[in-house]
Amino acid sequence: MKIFKFFLGIVLVEIVSIVLFALSPQTFDEMGVLRLVVPLLFVAIMVAFWFSLLSEHFYKEREHEIKESFAKEREKLRVKAERDKIKVVKEAQKEIAKEAKITHAKANFKVGAAFAGVLGVGALFMLAQFVTAGLLTMTAAGGAIGGYYWRGKRLEDKRVKELEVIDTKVITQK
Repeated sequence: MKIFKFFLGIVLVEIVSIVLFALSPQTFDEMGVLRLVVPLLFVAIMVAFWFSLLSEHFYKEREHEIKESFAKEREKLRVKAERDKIKVVKEAQKEIAKEAKITHAKANFKVGAAFAGVLGVGALFMLAQFVTAGLLTMTAAGGAIGGYYWRGKRLEDKRVKELEVIDTKVITQK
């Protein structure tokens, strides 16, 4: 469609030239040549200005299209970066939760083994006729296990609440 506008200008110059040659006298003297050249020069200058204006308009239009294309591409990259950031944060939180679960399981096993050992010592005291010392040891171990279990539940509830929150900053345009 853009070339059509230039084509119209070229056709216009040709039509004006043909009309001027058709209207010119049969013999060309100095005045006849002047009558033919002045209008043709005027039409050529007008068409040159017209083509200059058209090319400037096309250049600005193309420049605007390029800027718009870059803006769209920049926005796509920004959105992709934000999605990737959220994905990485979620994966990191899952990994942290998994590692915490494994660590707590290992710690719970070690603590459980230690309490089982203390209970074993208490049972050994009871078998060896140190009933008071055995009962005291077993009661202390039971109380420690209960306290450890209760504290673990409180921490686990608090940790679950903390892990559910995903804190990501939204990228804003400057």
